[in-house]
Amino acid sequence: MALSNTLSASLYQQVYRAILQADPQLKCQQTQQLFEDWNRGLLVGENDCPIEDIDIPGRPPKPELVNPREVPRRSLSTEQGRRVMLHSFAHIEFNAINLALDAAYRFRDMPNEFVGDWLQVAREEAQHFMLINDYLADLGSYYGQFKAHNGLWDMVCKTRHDVLHRMALVPRVMEARGLDVTPGMMDKFRQVGDTRAVEILQIIYREEIGHVAIGNRWYRYCCDQRELDAHKTFKQLIETYFAGKLRGPFNWPARLQAGFEEDELTVLENCT
Repeated sequence: MALSNTLSASLYQQVYRAILQADPQLKCQQTQQLFEDWNRGLLVGENDCPIEDIDIPGRPPKPELVNPREVPRRSLSTEQGRRVMLHSFAHIEFNAINLALDAAYRFRDMPNEFVGDWLQVAREEAQHFMLINDYLADLGSYYGQFKAHNGLWDMVCKTRHDVLHRMALVPRVMEARGLDVTPGMMDKFRQVGDTRAVEILQIIYREEIGHVAIGNRWYRYCCDQRELDAHKTFKQLIETYFAGKLRGPFNWPARLQAGFEEDELTVLENCT
């Protein structure tokens, strides 16, 4: 996908191509190239490129996508259980590549900095996926071996009509949940002596704080542009999309580092 021999190429066509790429290895390579080409000024945002509704992004035939209740249990007491857990993280990171690419592709009225931020997020999510996938291979497993669910992409589809809704509910709810649960997962991997899994999750955890911070920044930008109160609007969206309930407990230190505010987290605690 290298564009070094051309003066420029359509940003949106290239991002769309990466979203629809089904091969995980190629998707990661294309995502890395997109980030590099954007930073080198080789991609041009052409608004005459139509915005397609992407109900099903590119993904391999497996994993089989099922109801969340049908996803295998994730005990770390056995090596198979560790494979299942790592596979679930790989699935999250693979989906997160598409989430970030879709933000860069879909919301064309946002500043160029918005595109750059989400291409950076996509590049880092691709790196996370490859770290986990390589480790799965070392454990005799692979991405697609176990069942998974499609909850993350479902929320992308529900919010594709409004960038404010997307920024509020994907990074600030779906991805921020990872900040709450990952420290506990690292502790469990430590307890079974899996230092490599801990090292990978530490990288993901650190960079996901930055991803949520990007979502927070652009959510507040959207609220400022529309002269909306960010806290009230977020609470209204939680009522609309989640019937007013969020899963807790919340990791306050990580969420504060990612740009949440103390009074906002106090309100969210009442939504659990």
